[in-house]
Amino acid sequence: MTSRPVVSIISADGSASEATHPLPEVFKAPIRPDIVQTVHTGMAKNKRQPYAVSEKAGHQTSAESWGTGRAVARIPRVSGGGTHRAGQAAFGNMCRSGRMFAPTKVWRKWHQKINVNQKRFATASALAASSNAALLMARGHHVSTVPEVPLVVSSTAFADAAIAKTSAAIALLKAVGAGPDLEKVKGSRKLRAGKGKLRGRRHRQRRGPLVVYDPESDGKDLVRAFRNIPGVESSSVYALNLLQLAPGGHLGRFIVWTSSAFQALDKIYGTTTEASALKKDFLLPSAVVKQADISKLINSSEIQSVLRPTKGGAITKRTVVQKKNPLNNKQVLLRLNPYAKQFAADKLGQSKVEQPKAPKPAQEFTSTFHEN
Repeated sequence: MTSRPVVSIISADGSASEATHPLPEVFKAPIRPDIVQTVHTGMAKNKRQPYAVSEKAGHQTSAESWGTGRAVARIPRVSGGGTHRAGQAAFGNMCRSGRMFAPTKVWRKWHQKINVNQKRFATASALAASSNAALLMARGHHVSTVPEVPLVVSSTAFADAAIAKTSAAIALLKAVGAGPDLEKVKGSRKLRAGKGKLRGRRHRQRRGPLVVYDPESDGKDLVRAFRNIPGVESSSVYALNLLQLAPGGHLGRFIVWTSSAFQALDKIYGTTTEASALKKDFLLPSAVVKQADISKLINSSEIQSVLRPTKGGAITKRTVVQKKNPLNNKQVLLRLNPYAKQFAADKLGQSKVEQPKAPKPAQEFTSTFHEN
């Protein structure tokens, strides 16, 4: 997506240090929202927990049909007497306190198979979209105060924040320009509508930055410093999840990289010509069209020089043959059918020859007799 040669590494106080790192090839992968949406839908389905109604629901009563001959429906009815419940219909899905139609079962087909290469393509596309500030803003992230995206912070700064408490981690994020995004998450917390309030999902809020670290260099203790910040998530660079990189299937997640995790991307994803060292038989996808602006592509000097060859700096006649209808254009007709000229001449000469006129049919006369 981007063609910058290097990315600056931000220090703990938010200032750009002299250290830089070449931009990994994964950030140049084509951005495909259609593939990301398809893979995200499948992965979200694979995360579901099976549920079903109780097998005994609607059948925990003694009921039996009265049969025919009593002028009532043959639905099973509650036995006994002395109460309103006696004689009421039971068991059916149309009955009060009856079972549902086709009760749900836990052996439903919950999971969906996803191609491994397709998942890798979607992950690479989501990473490439995370380096475009316009897509980040379109997704709702407040990154106007961030020095640049992708945002790479020195691993030593993260190590200091991981040792300290959560307050130190918040201070680090505010120093590198992620403070407005944290405030956005804090102000977006709202009460959920519906029954989800009773099922442990009482509140809903926006997503904040995603902190990506290298467990080999940064250690796993870094997670403890960021796990209690609203909206902030953390992930290992070796286990990036599309559900975190593109929440809801929408590209443009704001990612804060540690320098060690950023350096490991080339080893994990490789390039378009060199296979990945960790993913078997995986090459980064290459874009079919490098320039997305088709009008700019067609009007470029390279293409127009072929369509309109120049001679002495002036544009000459187009060399592209336009398609014309041979039924309307005689030149194109003769090019396709040379006999058409002779056929037209013969037809014209035949029309000039006078044809003998046919005799007129004799008129019939009728006489009328009048009686005196």
